[in-house]
Parts: sequence; C-alpha cells; structure tokens
Amino acid sequence: MRTFVGMILGALLLVFGVYVYDSMRTSSVASGQVAQANRTLVNWDVAAEDWKALKTRAHDDWVRISSR
Repeated sequence: MRTFVGMILGALLLVFGVYVYDSMRTSSVASGQVAQANRTLVNWDVAAEDWKALKTRAHDDWVRISSR
C-alpha cells in the first residue's frame, strides 16, 4: 500500500513540478524556424481538453453501470 501511495504522490509531484516550471520559465528545447520564444514543455490546453473528455467518459460509464 505504501508503494502505491508513493507512486501516486510521485506522479502528482511530477505534474505539479512541470506545471510550475512551465509557468515560470521558457523551454530551451525548441530551436529552429518554427520555435516560439515562450514555448512550454506541456501543451496545457490539450491536457485540459483530454482531462475534460476523461471525466465526461468516466461519468457516462458510471451512469451506464449504475443503471443496471
């Protein structure tokens, strides 16, 4: 059980760390003609849409399963 909780906390800490890094600094990974000056490591708009779709699907599945 400790291992499972540690893995969850580690994943949350990683996501939080990347979010803080992206909000405070720019990425030096991107270099070239199409590189933007403020390019982040994670496309947070896409992540938000995926999270919204996951929540909607989980809710719909829960309604479907609980109605049986």
